[in-house]
Amino acid sequence: MENLDKIIQEAIQKAISERGHINILIAGRSGVGKSTLINSVFQGNFAETGQGKPVTKSTRQFSKDGIPLTIYDTRGLEMAEFQQTIDELEKLVADKCSERDSNLHIHVAWVCIQEDGRRVEDAEIKLHEMLSRHVPILSIVTKARSDNGFKAKVGELLPKAKNVIRVRAIREELDEGQVLEAMGLGTLIEATSELIPEGKRRALAASQKADVKYKISQARKVVAGSATLAAAAGASPIPFSDAAILAPIQIGMMAGITSVFGLELSKATLTTLTGSALGVTGATLIGRTIAVNLLKMIPGAGTAVGGAISAATASTLTVALGEAYIAVLANFFTENPEATPVIEDIVDRLKEKMRS
Repeated sequence: MENLDKIIQEAIQKAISERGHINILIAGRSGVGKSTLINSVFQGNFAETGQGKPVTKSTRQFSKDGIPLTIYDTRGLEMAEFQQTIDELEKLVADKCSERDSNLHIHVAWVCIQEDGRRVEDAEIKLHEMLSRHVPILSIVTKARSDNGFKAKVGELLPKAKNVIRVRAIREELDEGQVLEAMGLGTLIEATSELIPEGKRRALAASQKADVKYKISQARKVVAGSATLAAAAGASPIPFSDAAILAPIQIGMMAGITSVFGLELSKATLTTLTGSALGVTGATLIGRTIAVNLLKMIPGAGTAVGGAISAATASTLTVALGEAYIAVLANFFTENPEATPVIEDIVDRLKEKMRS
């Protein structure tokens, strides 16, 4: 049990380290809909319940326990002392981006412009020019209802932005009874992902709730890496060595997937999860492991054949476990993106999935 506790603790630390932390700066005039956008994209009603603290006169920093995200919310574009505001902001961005720890960098900036206004202000142009000297930028057209060429105009006036994304953060019902569904949030996540370092994409996946497919894609990278390690463990020529190596790999995979989906990554959670998952697959895994390792004991050809079979088996079992867990979490968050899953419910679903 002590050895298992150590494996689980190491798996948690590794998953958190590999997930990292992402920092996004969001700028825009009052009324542009930044808070609504933040709460629609990120987990936990971030803009409402996150802990905000001032870092300059016009910029607040928001974070929330358990979410690997910091939002820098910039205000004051309408203020008379705009130049002071932008100077303070540039110093903040430059200081953050010069930090040795990449988890403290500002990784991308979202410049928000309301579609209803039909204009890009001088302050927004100057802001985008300043930010482009330090971080990649996305121009976000908020409250999108009718483009009429405005997206192209934004792209023309803010040419240093990497992309222009039209979004409608929440479902709207107009006076005439017409319903406009939320739109563009998944596209925003994909566009953001393309601009941030590879090592921060798991943090983005864990923080956001707008695109379950993005969580799946990042979780599958965890599975692919674990399958490669499992195959190498299975191919070991030493009899019975792969079983001892395989368990930490699969536990680490479960921790990585849990982290990517933004679930609580605690010892209790991972112990319950892995114990139940391995309990369902254990008999099959043990049976195959014994048969393959007996082949490894045969000198010459037996060792080679045993290793090949074991490598394929170890990889296949690892992928099957990982894909089953991803499917369970994806279904859960698709059903209710706002919910916080109870680990016992996830375990029950995973058991059922593995048995089928």
